[in-house]
Amino acid sequence: MKSSAGKIQLTGFDDLFQTGGDGEEVVERVQEVPLTELFPFKDHPFQVRDDEAMEKTAQSIAEYGVLVPGIVRPRRSGGYEIVAGHRRKRGSELAGKTTMPVLIRTLDDDEATIIMVDSNLQREKILPSEKAWAYRMKLEALKHQGQRRDLTSAPAVQKMTTRDQIAQDAGEKSGMAVARYISLTKLIAPLLVLVDEEKLSVSTAADYIADLPRSVQSDLAAVMKKQNMLPGRTQLAKIKQYNREGTLNTAVIDAILTEQRPAPVQVVLKRERLKQYFPQSYTAQQMEEVIVSLLETWHTQHL
Repeated sequence: MKSSAGKIQLTGFDDLFQTGGDGEEVVERVQEVPLTELFPFKDHPFQVRDDEAMEKTAQSIAEYGVLVPGIVRPRRSGGYEIVAGHRRKRGSELAGKTTMPVLIRTLDDDEATIIMVDSNLQREKILPSEKAWAYRMKLEALKHQGQRRDLTSAPAVQKMTTRDQIAQDAGEKSGMAVARYISLTKLIAPLLVLVDEEKLSVSTAADYIADLPRSVQSDLAAVMKKQNMLPGRTQLAKIKQYNREGTLNTAVIDAILTEQRPAPVQVVLKRERLKQYFPQSYTAQQMEEVIVSLLETWHTQHL
């Protein structure tokens, strides 16, 4: 699989400058700040995982240091809130560092939120739940900024919706794709985990489950766990219909998920028939591995 590292945009030289109120550029100074004075962004939607990628980050920091400074803003209670650089801070901790280079900026909540989201969306692997909450936070920040501008200036002709703007910035296909992700924030935790684990698709969860009341979602998750199954779109559409009619309860959900449940498919290949295709020394497991490999090739070519 090709790496998308080339798409990642690091902080460039121009990003080390800010424009002052009079239009003049103000040089920002990189400062070494103790890690103990750096605190995570409030409601930070992106997970900082101690995985293989983090191990590589820590090794790089141990050898070369933090090459791109983080961005932080002062906290009223002391120290600094990380706007961009949560993974760099964790990597610095694992590398045995006590400080990290940062740019200290004075940012309001909306400005900080937009920078935080955009900087993290450059990562290669992002969970649907992370995108969901990040897009929601950015949407609220952009709308708030728009409301404040409307109070001080004449409204401009809006060429694209706020969701379309987020989609363009994030490389999503459309504002509708962003809307689907944002709707995932209405899922209860167990169902959102299934989306992250790719057991439920984003579109299925967004279009058929997210708008259900949380109590109904809880009942649905409980029945799914009891039956050890994932519902199809037809079944979920029925659940939505019964919910609109006000006749939905746990028993109805159980009945919907039970009906038309496909019987398990079992294919038996007699050993005598297989022998003509395999050497006599092959075990049953070796035969199975070859058959599965051939089926995967067929599936790729025909489906």
